[in-house]
Amino acid sequence: MPPGPRPADRHEAAYDRRRLRQWLAGDAKAEGVSRRHLLTLLAAAGAGAALPALAPAPAAHAADTIVKPLPAEAFVRHGTNAETRWEALRGTGYHTPNELFFVRNHTSTPLIDADGWRLRLWGDGLRGTPGQDRPVEFGYDDLRALPSVSRVAFVECAGNGRGNYATQQGQTVSGTPWGLGAIGVARWRGVRLGDVLRRAGLSSYAVDVQPRGLDAEYVSGGENLGRVRRPLPLVKALDDVILAHEMNGEPLPPDHGHPVRVLVPSWVGIASIKWVGDIEVSAEPLYSPWNTTFYRLFGSAYGETGSAPIGVQALKSAFELGPDATFRAGEGQVLHGRSWSGAGGVTRVEVSTDGGAHWRTAALHDPPRTGAWSRWSLPWRPTAPGTTHLLARATDTAGRTQPETTPHNTQGYLFDAVVRHRVTVV
Repeated sequence: MPPGPRPADRHEAAYDRRRLRQWLAGDAKAEGVSRRHLLTLLAAAGAGAALPALAPAPAAHAADTIVKPLPAEAFVRHGTNAETRWEALRGTGYHTPNELFFVRNHTSTPLIDADGWRLRLWGDGLRGTPGQDRPVEFGYDDLRALPSVSRVAFVECAGNGRGNYATQQGQTVSGTPWGLGAIGVARWRGVRLGDVLRRAGLSSYAVDVQPRGLDAEYVSGGENLGRVRRPLPLVKALDDVILAHEMNGEPLPPDHGHPVRVLVPSWVGIASIKWVGDIEVSAEPLYSPWNTTFYRLFGSAYGETGSAPIGVQALKSAFELGPDATFRAGEGQVLHGRSWSGAGGVTRVEVSTDGGAHWRTAALHDPPRTGAWSRWSLPWRPTAPGTTHLLARATDTAGRTQPETTPHNTQGYLFDAVVRHRVTVV
């Protein structure tokens, strides 16, 4: 039986239903989303509202998809994306080195000059003359002059683990067939989004904010969906979200959002818009393809209209091992891995070295931390030659434990089942 909805899921579902009702009453905006599709989401829904003209983007040009080197021993390449190999993380410490951090691009990495970059905030959620767009701009130095904060948090693609729907559950899904390497944890430094919104003149009527990237417009199925953007409820935007300009003590690298990116701790990676160029602040609920067509759960387990837009990340575990790793019988080993959750810190990890027949508790090396990972280890002395599967099963402070299977959804998001890691003993 599929697990029940998490508290965060219930909150987001109620918020989404309220937004859809507002759309039906004519009090919401949907850019790049068909009326028919929004109607489907509530058995009714919305027409796209045109954007006011945006300020031109700063001088930029696309790199060859990804800028940084992608050595084969560290990454698996998936088109415009690069997945970190878990064996490359062994011994690297708590924070993922920038050079090993995975890359998720819809198009190509833009190269943007920080000196010419501007962040434009606009919309009817800012104070000003009713009915008029009131843009406010910040330069790179303007942001860096504001009080800064640090956040240790993962960024993880919503499709991380997607390949396991096919290889482990025999189910067909669309999208990049990630293993478990579409995640990285870093120390991010930047400015609270709430501080910037207030300085821009946040109105008491604001309900949603929508950051938009400066990467190239995204074309899917022959349709131009525009630049990547995804609405955030104001309550989340004012909580722990930052506009990050540093990553692990260095200016953001191009592939990770230089000069400034949004960081939304604990949520799916699409919310953490890279290369942010403008933020719409709206007194009406907002919709984009990235919270309607994409980043909802569709499938038999979710009804005709699918789930609410996904937000909080799932609970997962991974071994710091390559695929089909080899061990020698009779030799003592120490297995290492990491577990993480968006809903709470990891409190327990159990490991099986015999395909799930028996389980032992691993030693945790980091305190529970929501939205980041805990490292763990377990001694193992394999005895008999042959093939076996290593399994790791985590539990978090929200009371979630990784299940044996994940309910199928057509786009392969939020795979949280225990992954069977095949190894050979010789």
